[in-house]
Order: sequence, then structure tokens, then C-alpha cells
Amino acid sequence: MTLKCIAVDDEPLALDIIEDYVSKVPFLELVKRTENAIEALQLVQAGGIDLVFLDIQMPDLTGIQFLKIANNKASYILTTAYSQYALESYDLNVSDYLLKPIAFDRFYKAVEKVHSQHKNNVEPVLTPAPVAPAPAPVVAEIQPVQDFIFVKTEHKIQKIELDNILYIEGLKDYISIFTKAERVITLQNMKRMEETLPKSQFIRVHKSYIIALDKIESIERSRITICGKIIPIGDTYRDEFFKKIENKNI
Repeated sequence: MTLKCIAVDDEPLALDIIEDYVSKVPFLELVKRTENAIEALQLVQAGGIDLVFLDIQMPDLTGIQFLKIANNKASYILTTAYSQYALESYDLNVSDYLLKPIAFDRFYKAVEKVHSQHKNNVEPVLTPAPVAPAPAPVVAEIQPVQDFIFVKTEHKIQKIELDNILYIEGLKDYISIFTKAERVITLQNMKRMEETLPKSQFIRVHKSYIIALDKIESIERSRITICGKIIPIGDTYRDEFFKKIENKNI
């Protein structure tokens, strides 16, 4: 399927780059490039636009304001030189966040994720067989590509690669994310973090712990070992955890 796109930015050079990148991707069609955020908003609200490349810092209407007004009428990839808006934008369900200058490989990865999401949301049209209808095909669940998260620490918004996360520990008013190199503390609750992380890679095993499945070193009774850390398996999460690892052939 082809995604109909618009590019919104008050910098003509930035629009030139997006237009060039879109022309290289077979499943993208740029129907409009504009420096006018109001014009772009009207196009989105009219319907028929699948994907919007949206700058944040614009004079009449900021990208964040645009997202709140548009109300999920399309998928959005933010294009900006400012990383400080990342956390707020993910709360508004953007598909990706590209920091300028944008490399083509990073651009392609972002649009491929949106393309996959749209394909999964389209119901297949089934053609009946001459004698009897063919059984509906079994469609496997495909997780959208997600390589990183942004978390707000005391002094900054920090990007964390998912592959580096070992486990997450919940404390009273904040959580600690333990990676291969460091411990990152952020004011966030476990439920929200659990919903943010891809379920194919992470699972909650205790009211205070979320673990990365591929970082498990061993399991003994009700204890998991990851990088020397002993993590308990809570009774509430036991059945789902062992079902998950059986499916993973661990």
C-alpha cells in the first residue's frame, strides 16, 4: 500500500530534503509540501492523508499544538533540531522523532515502521473459491519496530537503546532502568513503562521488576538471574512469564 504524505516545515531547505527522501521510497507519495501549518492542518482534517512529516518550531502553530488539534487524524513523524520535545511528543502518540540533520537511513527506518503499522490495520479482501469459501488466513501479529525510548531524568531527557536495557526496578515514586553501562533514574510508574516497552522483548515478572527476555542468564524456581542480579518472580506474574519463555524456547 502507498502512504499519502505531507511535509510541514517553515524552512524550505528542510522541505527539500524531505521531498528528496520521499521520492526514494516506493511506498510513499508526497501530495503536498508547505510552510503553512494552518494549511496542512486543514488538509489533515479533510482526510485522506496517511502520514505527516511535521516540524515543531513553526511561527503560527507549533508542531505540538498541531498534534493536539489534529487528534490522531494521521500518523506523524516529527522533524526537528530540538530534542527537548521528545517526551511530550511521545505522549501524543507520534510514530517517530527525527532530529535534524536527518540521515536517509534513519528516515527510511521511521517510514518503514509507519508503513508496517498501516498494513497491519488494513483488513484483507478475500476472494471466495468457486465451490466453497476459502478459510480465512491466519495473520501473525507483527510488532512495530522500536529501538529506543526517551525518559526524563533530573536534568535532561535521555535516549535509551532498548537493546541495552537489562531490567527495570520500580521504587516508590520513580523507577530505575539498569542498562549494560549505567543506572538511569526517572520519575515514572511501572504500569506506564510496561505499556511503553514492546511486549515481544520485555515482560513484567514482579510488581517491582520488568525484565528484558533476551538478557535472562538462568531461571531457578522463582528466581531469575540477569547479569548477576537475582530477580524474584511474583505469584501474580508467574503463569504468564513461564508461558512466554516456553514460546521463546528458552
